[in-house]
Amino acid sequence: MDKYSFLNAAHTAYFADLYEQYLKNPDSVEPSWRAFFQGYDFGSESYGFEGEIIEGVSTQIPEQVQKEFQVIKLIDAYRSRGHLFTKTNPVRARRKYAPTLEIENFGLSQNDLSTVFSASEILGLNPMTLQEIVGHLERIYCDSIGVEYMYIRQPEEIDWIQNRLNINDNHSNFSVDEKKNILKKLNEAVSFETFLHTKYVGQKRFSLEGNESLIPALDAMIEKAAEYGVKEFVMGMAHRGRLSTLTNIFGKSAKDIFSEFDGKDYEEKVFDGDVKYHLGWTSDCETDTGKKINLSIAPNPSHLETVGAVVEGISRAKQDNGNIEDASQVLPIIVHGDAAISGQGLVYELVQMAQLDGYKTSGTVHIVVNNQIGFTTNYLDGRSSTYCTDVGKVTLSPVLHVNSDDVEAVVHAVLFALDFRMQFKRDVFIDLLGYRKYGHNEGDEPKFTQPLLYKAISKHKNPRDIYAEHLLAEGVIDSGHVKRIEKEYKDKLEEKLVDSRKAEKTKISPFMQEQWKGFVRVDEKEMIKTIDTKVSKTVLEDITKVISNLPSDKKFIRKIQRLIESRQTMFDENRLDWAMGEHLAYGSLLKEGFNVRISGQDVERGTFSHRHAVVKVEDSEEEIILLKNVDENQGQFNIYNSLLSEYGVVGFDYGYAMASPNTLTIWEAQFGDFSNGAQIMIDQYISSGEDKWKTQNGLVLLLPHGYEGQGAEHSSGRMERYLQVCAKDNMFIADCTTPANMFHLLRRQMKSNYRKPLVVFTPKSLLRHPKVVSSVDEFVNGEFKMLIDDETAKKEQVKTLVFVTGKFYYDLLEEQEKLGRGDIALVRIEQLFPLPVDAMRKVIENYKNADDIVWAQEEPRNMGAYSHILMHFEESKQFRAATRRPYGAPSAGSSARSKIRHQEVIDYVFDKTKNNQR
Repeated sequence: MDKYSFLNAAHTAYFADLYEQYLKNPDSVEPSWRAFFQGYDFGSESYGFEGEIIEGVSTQIPEQVQKEFQVIKLIDAYRSRGHLFTKTNPVRARRKYAPTLEIENFGLSQNDLSTVFSASEILGLNPMTLQEIVGHLERIYCDSIGVEYMYIRQPEEIDWIQNRLNINDNHSNFSVDEKKNILKKLNEAVSFETFLHTKYVGQKRFSLEGNESLIPALDAMIEKAAEYGVKEFVMGMAHRGRLSTLTNIFGKSAKDIFSEFDGKDYEEKVFDGDVKYHLGWTSDCETDTGKKINLSIAPNPSHLETVGAVVEGISRAKQDNGNIEDASQVLPIIVHGDAAISGQGLVYELVQMAQLDGYKTSGTVHIVVNNQIGFTTNYLDGRSSTYCTDVGKVTLSPVLHVNSDDVEAVVHAVLFALDFRMQFKRDVFIDLLGYRKYGHNEGDEPKFTQPLLYKAISKHKNPRDIYAEHLLAEGVIDSGHVKRIEKEYKDKLEEKLVDSRKAEKTKISPFMQEQWKGFVRVDEKEMIKTIDTKVSKTVLEDITKVISNLPSDKKFIRKIQRLIESRQTMFDENRLDWAMGEHLAYGSLLKEGFNVRISGQDVERGTFSHRHAVVKVEDSEEEIILLKNVDENQGQFNIYNSLLSEYGVVGFDYGYAMASPNTLTIWEAQFGDFSNGAQIMIDQYISSGEDKWKTQNGLVLLLPHGYEGQGAEHSSGRMERYLQVCAKDNMFIADCTTPANMFHLLRRQMKSNYRKPLVVFTPKSLLRHPKVVSSVDEFVNGEFKMLIDDETAKKEQVKTLVFVTGKFYYDLLEEQEKLGRGDIALVRIEQLFPLPVDAMRKVIENYKNADDIVWAQEEPRNMGAYSHILMHFEESKQFRAATRRPYGAPSAGSSARSKIRHQEVIDYVFDKTKNNQR
């Protein structure tokens, strides 16, 4: 007797369900059933294209039961590979993939099409014929929407997706009013672009034509999200379709956009501005159902994916705001280009941040405006992956590929994405497959490089007209409906155009103005003024007591216990080191109600083991953060070890600082030169954002810098690069030498009524240098000193006056003490930009007998601050420069050679007859 004959008596739907569970997660089924299914799979794994089965377990199973399993495998194949056989490409033939989903590939034949199978129940259907099952699968997985999700490892997420897809066979079921609204928004998208095309012939606008369905999709998502309770929307997108999004979704007046097209000058003189398709916008709106929402679209440069990191940072800052009850009430939306999302490494950094404690934002909706072409590069030359969205699979995010011509499918897909995000607080990707009607910009000729594609595009109807024909056939609209709504919309645009041409100048609205109430924009004259940063001794005593005492009921590594306790000793002995300077700055700001956020690689402990802001309990690794206990009403203190990313994390923290001006937001590099990886953020945002977009930002970069013989990579923070991008009033650059000065510098960043980025070149070896200490009085009664004169020098005896910055001062001081040279004064420049030129001139005047003035630096002459001093201090052209000779690399790899070069510079400072050009 057949040992599997008992299966004849079983309800096939039961083991069909079990087998489906087994395919998803083998460990989730009972062991004996798991063994059975494993045997079945082993015996049937050699299916050929003719459906033949090798001898094995499968030959002993009743034929009907066996075919149920085969139908389940067919269903599983549609779920896993159906997206490869969709109708999602409006202008190109799809690539061919094998094997196909033909039933013969699953041991089934045409004769089985009329057979009823219980396997359909896993689709939420009653038992039905194979032909009906295949029809359902084709509609769910192979129509205008392709879905990738079977790689997800959470069964509840897969179940949710499958249940959702089974509803109406993954097709929309919109009401008449909803369909008319979709057409209305689609008409706005189409009409806006054609209006610009006729009024501003040949001007760059990076039109949305070919992907206009983005506009009704965004409109529907925002409306539905507001019903979920989402209060804030933060969006980032590059230039493609941005103008249409600004006016048709974010409510920016077309009048303002036309004014920008007309190329008028700006109202404000101290403002350089940016091209119209890079500007940000913030507005308070009301949805169709009366929900009040805030919409922000972040400004962005032409580096297409940078804004994604900024959006995530803005969103997290808003989520950390006390006014938000639940993080999911802030929704980040990032609109990518297909070439950019697959070609830019930042996207990978971004998706890896999505679930990390310091960077997660409860899920982002990613929408790719897929033109299938990058400038002139075909998609086949633009990536190796099957899809541009394959990076989304890194974090097991569902991906939906949608035909942009099928606007109902597009809206259906974004609502699916929104529901998934709100349910699971995770990212989801939508690949909106369309085309680009014109070249990369409207003045480009795409037929040069894609003649066949653009021949097809020239004959292709726009999605509005395609949808209008569909609605006309359904009887939803009459034949004149589109012409009426098009005329009505274009008449409004014409009015706005006339109004815009009455204005002589363009006014640019600031981004997120609500968050920046009370702050002013200032020039370099204000930046050079002293700000009161004093703190009472009592406050410092209280903070010290908190940060010096670990919980007595927990066990800590003895060394860390001693280190923490030594903080109190330092305070009592009136010799506070660098770490104490930092901690007291953070603690005092927290006590005053400011927030502090620090992130970067290894910042919790500090790369050089100086900070120890987070202490681990020895036997449990429980985290103890003493700065969270400074005061009952203190601000938030958060410190996060980041992923090994510079570009993404700096972008995130820049966005965070942009949305939270009352948070001291700090990014610390592991070594100063690591900031090279974030150079785009530095150039495109940090140094130029205020000039381009009126956006203030108080982000602080801490860059360890100093020549200690560690080779080329870990010596220089590349200060010359930061100094080169300094101009007028765009940022602060500092290279402090005392803990008290660092304390006041960090406090100044928050105590001013304006915000500027601050770059600090921080020490490494000086963190424990016996001379790098400050008294308590310097904290209590001091201020940030942009220049520190030589307090020990007898001015009338000084023949050589040396200007120096940072760690090199202590090297020179050691040599001076060793030589007993009282004829030399060492003056420290603590702030390199804005350079304290008046203070420098006053110092020179005070040393009347100094006939030898030196600029000394440990960096090569083509690096460091020398060229900056030459540019900003006229008198420096007469200085004697004591530097390493120019090099391509910052320092020698050999520590011995590095020490020789270092000593030669020191020797030349003290004896101008020495040759330091080696």
